[in-house]
Amino acid sequence: MMQGAVLPGGGAVELRAFEVPEPGHGQALVRMRASGLCGSDLRAIYHQHTGEGAERYQKCIAGHEPCGVVEAVGPGVRSVQPGDRVVVYHIVGCSRCRNCRAGWMINCLAQPPERAAYGWQRDGGHGEFLLAEERTLLRLPDELTYVDGALVACGFGTAYQAILRTAVSGRDRVLVVGLGPVGLGAVMLAAASGAEVIGVDLRPERLDLATRAGAAHVLPAGEDAAERVREITDGWGAEATLDCSGSAGGRLLCLDAAREWGRAAFVGEGGGVTFEPSPLLLHKQLTLHGSWVCGLVQMEALLEWLARKQLHPEATVTHRYPLARTAEAYQVFDEGKTGKVVLTME
Repeated sequence: MMQGAVLPGGGAVELRAFEVPEPGHGQALVRMRASGLCGSDLRAIYHQHTGEGAERYQKCIAGHEPCGVVEAVGPGVRSVQPGDRVVVYHIVGCSRCRNCRAGWMINCLAQPPERAAYGWQRDGGHGEFLLAEERTLLRLPDELTYVDGALVACGFGTAYQAILRTAVSGRDRVLVVGLGPVGLGAVMLAAASGAEVIGVDLRPERLDLATRAGAAHVLPAGEDAAERVREITDGWGAEATLDCSGSAGGRLLCLDAAREWGRAAFVGEGGGVTFEPSPLLLHKQLTLHGSWVCGLVQMEALLEWLARKQLHPEATVTHRYPLARTAEAYQVFDEGKTGKVVLTME
């Protein structure tokens, strides 16, 4: 038997006993070493169950940021073997549609159960073992820790995709709004790309974390934030802006503080926004991207880049808990004052 954490809603966490699964054809059993907590877990599962589309939670073992070591493999598995360190790409797709064939299982066109997310529609990383499909496993470079790998599985992968979509480079001033785990990832990756990074958040604790992650400037959110960004950028505004807050105010700030001909990306989930397109988007000739997680190939490239640059997502972690204290981990994460929170099973 093994232990696994389930999120029944209403701010509760339950540890339950499960049978240790046997890997079938094309599957591997992964012993968990680290499993991250994600803001989408809080928003859509921990407090309530949305019951819609990709976020339809099936009361399985939670956790869609899994990383561990292969314990056993089933028939037909060739790319991994017992003892291999692996990151689990957190969506299992049908493998037949055009998006899956391109490595974008997050955008799989099939209906459940063919499209299933670990921790949402099938058992995820908040357990001692995870039954994974071979095609969702990526090798974890030796230079990276299991916690690094868990963060790449969703949060840093999401940040990396936004960096790619907005083509961040060393020529840019980059504004990152919302300095939770994804925002901190965007700060670290933008700074590692050579950009001058400006971070904005409501909470002083997260401004400090952004400075440590590589932000050259940090600003408290407020009515004057856009003007202060323009002051830092000699009146021009930021060449690239990333909203990781999911808030209306954060999204508006990203449009307002962007330079003419700049690039903006909406990354944070949830919420809504209303704005006048002409002055904020059209007349400024902005390019606005929607950016959602990343593809399998992009995640593999991110792992390689992190290892080569000796970058460690683990640096954004402020709290670690064993599996037995998962309820406490969610309570602390829900306060919104932390960096990344992870469960570790080493």
